[in-house]
Parts: sequence; structure tokens; C-alpha cells
Amino acid sequence: MTFHSRFFTILLVLCLMLGATSLLAQEGEPIVIGASLPLTGTFSIAGSKHAEGYELCAAQINAMGGLLGRPVEMRISDNRSDVDQAIAQYERFINEENVDLIFGTFSSRLTFPTSAIAEQNEMVDPIPAGGSLVIYEQGFEFLFYFQQNAGEMVGYSYTETLNELIGPDSENFPTTAAVVHADDFFANGIAAGLLGQEVYDGDRLVADLAPGALAEAGIEATFVEQWPAEGFNDWLNLANSIRRSEAEMLIGLTASPDEVIQLTRALQTVGYQPKVAYFSQGTQIEYLEAVDSGVNGVMVHSSWHPNANFEGILVDQPFSNQDFIDLYTEQYGQEPDEDVAIPFSLCMGMTQAVEAVGSTDNVMLRDWLAARTETEPVRTILGTFYWDERGLPIDRSFLILQWQDEELKLIYPVGEFPGTEDILSPKPEW
Repeated sequence: MTFHSRFFTILLVLCLMLGATSLLAQEGEPIVIGASLPLTGTFSIAGSKHAEGYELCAAQINAMGGLLGRPVEMRISDNRSDVDQAIAQYERFINEENVDLIFGTFSSRLTFPTSAIAEQNEMVDPIPAGGSLVIYEQGFEFLFYFQQNAGEMVGYSYTETLNELIGPDSENFPTTAAVVHADDFFANGIAAGLLGQEVYDGDRLVADLAPGALAEAGIEATFVEQWPAEGFNDWLNLANSIRRSEAEMLIGLTASPDEVIQLTRALQTVGYQPKVAYFSQGTQIEYLEAVDSGVNGVMVHSSWHPNANFEGILVDQPFSNQDFIDLYTEQYGQEPDEDVAIPFSLCMGMTQAVEAVGSTDNVMLRDWLAARTETEPVRTILGTFYWDERGLPIDRSFLILQWQDEELKLIYPVGEFPGTEDILSPKPEW
């Protein structure tokens, strides 16, 4: 950690101890940022960490002298994982509180309706965790996604990993798969990409994804089941159905970290032992704490890992992934995970836009973000970003992680970052 980063970290901690995140940047009116997040309810684990990422970034900006020389004030409201609450809160932020900027919420279910509020009011909508393709096929001009790609494309990261790290000629390469998923925007999107389904926005066909990532890899989906988005608790029956399918690969697409915990526990109980297990959630420390060694061998896609040593820019200063890790660890006493890193990265990107145009004018910010290119991107701890006309990043692929010896290891892409581990194959028994 550099001297300057350590100096700013000490100032940040002092500010937080005093209960203020804008004491060090006193000139001018504050730049007010509004965010509606699920701090309680279904998405509370990830939503609370998104709040940590936003607040940590705002505090660090203020420790570095503010944005455009002005303090940053972060206002976060709890939408309780409820669509109507999220809509109402963004409308209040924009039309009553007149915030300068808004930061996006967690989950495609909440992002899809709230993106329309931002568009109607010509507010840039930087999205941390809303990857469903239907969001980006609405023809909106003010949204920008701060992860690698739409959910429908995630499955290709899975199959590329299997092809390169196991190989289709290996006895450990799965030829059959069970795909189980929540009735959730993002989970449905990943399933559609894997299974080659059509994607609709109401009656409008958004995309035809045939034949799908699994078929292209020579893997047959022999069992497919969806569970309700709210109130589902029949995990043992679902796990028994998966076991009876005898599928060699399990793909579990959950809407929340809590669901992947429940599904894993049920699979342990019924004794289902796949060669390969992929989950769409499971990078969180809460997963390890809940199932202990049961995590080993589980693979999960991710936007961030400590070994992916990107260097971004924060308030016109270099700010690396290691700087972020050190900052978070000093503040919270543990290392961060991707649900903190993603919103922090988004905040970094937005500060670059504000500094570049010298204003919080949202039309100017939209134009600057839309003009980013491969050679002049936004630079963050998640890597570089520039977007297509829909607001989806160009030329980005997901990281693939695997739990090994109760640690989350980076296994793919191979050779791009130091510390990449060999795949653990086949998956150890639960």
C-alpha cells in the first residue's frame, strides 16, 4: 500500500469514527448521491454489502478532498427488496430531494422498473447488479452496466471453463446437466442462455439464444426446474429430484446468497454427488460460514477477485485493487467480496465522469460515458469499461472461481493474473 493511500486511509477511519463522511471536503455545497438498496428482505446480504461499497467510496472521496472540490453526501434508502419501494425511492430522490446523481440498486428484478424512472428523468443510471438482457433492450440511453456482460451470456463462461480446464475428452467432463433456477430476472436470463431459449419483454421478442451454451458444448440438459421467486422452501424435494436425474453437472441459479445456502444443504442431505457444480451465487463469506467444507469444488462466476490486480482511478488518482482491499480490511476487519467491490467500482467510474466533464449535469455525463472506447475507457478495480449502445460492456468476460480448501480461488482465465489455481476436478463429495 502506498504512503498516500495509507495516509488517506487513516483520515478516512478518523472521519468514520466521528460519524461524518464529508468533513474533509468543506468547500461548496455537497454533491448528493441517492441509492435505493435492499438492506432487508430477500436480497439483504448482497444489498447491505452494496451499501458498504458505496459508503466506503464516498468516504474515501471525501478523504481525498472531495469531488470537484465539493464533499460527497451518500443517501441510501432501504427498499426492503420490494419493487414498489424501489420505484418510490428513486422518484423521491430525483423529484423531491433533487439529488445530483443516482447509483443503481441490486438485482434485475428491482433494476428493470427503476431504470425507466432514471430514463424518464434523464438521469444516468449506473447499474451494479442488474444483468438481465431485457433491461438493456428497452432502447434506453442513460443506463450503463458495471459488470462484465448480460446474464444470458454467463453460461458461455461456464462452458469455456469446462472445455479449457477439463476438456471434452476427459472422463470428468460432464455430458448431462441439471439446470435449476429461481423465477427471477437474472436467474431466468442465465438459464435462457444455457438452454437456448427465446427472451421476451412482454410480447416483444428480445433475443433468440438457440442452441444455447450447453448444447454448443455437447452437454444435454436432462433436468430443468424453476422454483418460485418468493417463499419457496421445498428444497429437499427439489434436491431429491436433482439426485434422481443422475445429471453429471449441476447448475444452480439462485436469486440470493440465502437460496444457494438452502440448496447446498438440501443436496448434502440427499447425497447427490455431481462431477461439476456451478452456482450463480456463492462468493460470499456467508456461504462458507453456512456450509463449511461443503463449499469445496463449487464453482461460481464473479466480476471480482483479489488476484485480479486491476488499477483504477479515483478522484484523478491511481487507486488499485490492493488499495481497495487494504481500505476495506482496515475499516471492517475482513477482506471484501465482489458485492462490495462492484459498487465501489461503479462509484470510481462515476467520479471519472464527473471530473472529466467538470459537472454533475447528467446529459453531459451520459455523453461522456457513451463516448468511452477501448483506448479511452473508464478504469476501475474491476478492469476497464466502455459500452455498446445498449449500455452493456464491450469485450468483457466473467471470472470463474472455485472453492478449494475453504478458500475462493481464481481458476479462469488462465495466465492472465498471478495466483491462478488449477481446477479441482471432479468435484469432491459434499
